Order: sequence, then C-alpha cells, then structure tokens
Amino acid sequence: MPSNESEPLMNTLHFRNARFLGNDDRFDVLIDSGQVTDIVPAGAVQRMGTETLDLDGRILTPGLWDEHVHFTQWTIQQSRLDLSGTHDANDVLARVRHALLTHRAGSILTGYGFRDGTWPAAPTLRALDDATGAVPVVLISGDLHCAWINSAAAALLGTRPDDSGIISEHEWFEVGQRVVTPPTTRMFREAAAAAARRGVVGIVDFEVTDNIAEWPERVAAGVDSLRVEASVWPERLDAAIARGLRTGQPIDPSGLVTMGRLKVVVDGSLNTRTALCWDPYPGLDAHATHGCGVASVSPDVLRELLQRSHHGGIGAAVHAIGDRANSEVIDVFEELGIDGVIEHAQLVRKEDFARFAQVGLVASVQPEHAMDDRDVADRHWAGRTARAFAFGSLYEAGATLRFGSDAPVAPLDPWFAIAAATSRSRDERTPWHPEQRVPLSVALESSMRGRSQVQIGDVADIAILDADPHTVTSAQLHDLPVAATLLGGRFTHNTLS
Repeated sequence: MPSNESEPLMNTLHFRNARFLGNDDRFDVLIDSGQVTDIVPAGAVQRMGTETLDLDGRILTPGLWDEHVHFTQWTIQQSRLDLSGTHDANDVLARVRHALLTHRAGSILTGYGFRDGTWPAAPTLRALDDATGAVPVVLISGDLHCAWINSAAAALLGTRPDDSGIISEHEWFEVGQRVVTPPTTRMFREAAAAAARRGVVGIVDFEVTDNIAEWPERVAAGVDSLRVEASVWPERLDAAIARGLRTGQPIDPSGLVTMGRLKVVVDGSLNTRTALCWDPYPGLDAHATHGCGVASVSPDVLRELLQRSHHGGIGAAVHAIGDRANSEVIDVFEELGIDGVIEHAQLVRKEDFARFAQVGLVASVQPEHAMDDRDVADRHWAGRTARAFAFGSLYEAGATLRFGSDAPVAPLDPWFAIAAATSRSRDERTPWHPEQRVPLSVALESSMRGRSQVQIGDVADIAILDADPHTVTSAQLHDLPVAATLLGGRFTHNTLS
C-alpha cells in the first residue's frame, strides 16, 4: 500500500505522475539503492538530491520475464538464412539456391525456420543434394527439433540421414551443437539490449550448453541488461550438485545470474510429429515405430533424474508436449511428491488439467506457438485441438501459468505472448479456439512472475509503458511501446530523457 512518509532521501530516483495497470490514479514512486522505497500520491513527495522524471501518466509495472529461451540460438538467428514463411520444399530450395550465390566457400550454409508439418510433400535428401552439390547445408526447423541436411553436411558432421535428409530429436541435438558458431560478446550484448527495449528484465535460459559457466563470463564482459536463470542439462547435473549449486542461488558476483533448474526433454515436437501422444498421428498405426511420437526419456529414467536433482537442491523443468508425455511427467512428479515445472504442455488430457495444481506444477507455456502451429495442429491433432495450447483450461483448473517464447522458435518479446494468449488470433485470422483465451490480467501476471503491481520493498526491476495494455487493441498490444526498463534501479532502456 502507498506510504505517506516523507523523510529526505539522497541519490534516489523519483518518478512523478506514474500510473499502475488498470488504474487512473497517479503516484510518485521512489527508488533508492535499487529498491522501491516509497509509493505516495502524486505531488506528495518533496525530496532533495533526487533524479526526478515525470512519467506524465505512463504505466509503471514490474519488469517482464521470458520463462523459456535458447539465448545463443536466438542471438545467432540473424546470421542464418531465414526460412520462415516458406510453404513447401520448393520454397526452401529456392532460398537456398539464392543464398549459395554469395555463400563463402569452405563453410556450412545454415538456415533456420522451415516448418514442414503442413507441406504437401515430404522433403528428400536427393532434392537437397541436387540443389546444393558439394556445399554442406544444414537447414534447421522452426521448432529446433529436426534439421534437413544434405550429404556433404552429413559426411562433415558424421551422421547418416535417411532418404528424407531429416535428422531429429536426440541425434539432431548432438549434431546441432557442432554447427553453432559462437556469437561474439557484442552480439550477445545487442540481443540482451533488444530484450530490455521490450520491458524484459529476466530470462530462463535452456540453451543446450554449459550455461552455468558461460553466463557469468558474459555478464563480466558487459552482457548485463538481463537477469538470467541458468539451467543445467542431465549430463552436467552431477557436476552442478558437486559444486553445491542450488536453484535460486546467485552464481556470479553481480547477482544477475542465478542457478536455474534441471532441464529434461521427454518427447519431441508437434511440427516434427515426435510429440508423444496417446493417439497416433494421421496415416500412422499406433503400433508403428514412432506412430504416436517419441519418448526421448522414459518415466523410469525421468524418475531417477528428478530424485537426484531434488536431493541435490536443484528443481526440475521438464519438456512435455504430447498428451501422453504430460500424463507420464505428472505421474512421476506426483509419485515423488515434489513440485516443478512442465515446459510447453501443448496437448493435455482433460483429466490432467486439474492435476497441474494438485501436484504443484507450473505450466510454462508459449502462447505465440498456438498462432504458429494452429494449422499443423488442425492437421496432426485433428479432433483434439480443443485441448491443445489450452491456456484457458489450465488457468480455470487452477494451474500457475508462466509465459515464454522458446526463442528463437518465437521472438523474445513477451508482448507477442500476451497478445496471443488474450486474442488467440494473428494476422486478422478468426480466433482459434477462443474459449482457450485467458484474461489480460492473467496474461500480464504470467509474464511478470505472478503479479502486475509494483510494491514498496521490491527490487526495482521495472518496465514503464507508453500505454495501458487494458486500453489498446490486440494488434496494438502486440507492439506495445515501452518507454523505459530498469534492472535493479539501473536503466537498461530509456526514452524518457
């Protein structure tokens, strides 16, 4: 609640005439030593020695978080051949041929962003080889779960695709790390600054790398516009536990990087048709290999991993997209009696919605994926889409929602997620399963770690908006302008002065 105390404070930041979400009243907000120290009615503060900025009715909110990012992949996306918007293999090959005209000899041509889930014909190795010849080419799908590679790249990387030229899931994850060109510090800094311009103060990084070692080095080199929760993957879990690292513990001198969760991937993805489901994909028999998707990690292995991480003080975030994957992951958490996070939860059985809250599981979801994948879901999850990307059902069943992007799968911009979750529409299309929309207040809180009101005593991780999200259209919400962002009371983005 606002305070009326008026003792003098030196070297504080004083915001005048701020408004809060959904509230026309104006307040003065003071920040001292990186913390919100006072909130009073506008004009009630008479302070000397402060930096004063008049917000003129702009909206002051908690800073936004992206709860699921692959930050290195997002950062290098700009240097890859853009394959987004392609409609079939011929579209992709045309872009590849054009890129080869100026491609530097002796290097791998890497593309990103095709989505073959609705292509009229499957890709083939022969077609890619014919278009590319001896130049190694690796084309990564928009969901990051597979790649279309030619024979030259396969020989270079030591893998053997089948006649489709597609490698997916675990095989691709291993090979994919060999085609990542490490971004420069400048590139990381620019990507972090771009996120700050959208009001972002923190990310959860699930990159398949040594996040615990790499993020403190980045921050020390000046990539300091974001807070980062650094995840650990199973192959590095024992080392993290041996170091005494615990979820939530700071792991760098600045305090910007904290220990995150164990990331486990138990199934594939919708676009790659490897998400583990109870029912087979169209045209496939339930008893056929991968007819219902792929179990990347069995319940028995998951149980052992979660037990080990829990006893070591490290929480878990488990990727589960298909409805069978979600059922089995919930079962394991429930059996062990521990809470955690399920990442994606894209297809959920009706009886499992309520179990999220009952077991104490956060549903970390990416609402923009519903817009990207609505057509492929209608095709491959036909008859089941009423419970696909079912944010409304999760919310109504009492689940705690957290929003992310899975960048680069969707842009690292929480306003995309907020707009998608509240409208279920994009590009003026008819809303897709509008019954699964969530209230704007819920979408905002899901992007602000559970609350949308700044309070006295908060760390001053703040976004200042040029408009109240409650008063704009869905299209305007998607591109809502952010006037400033503060991280611990320090501007990481500022158009106010």
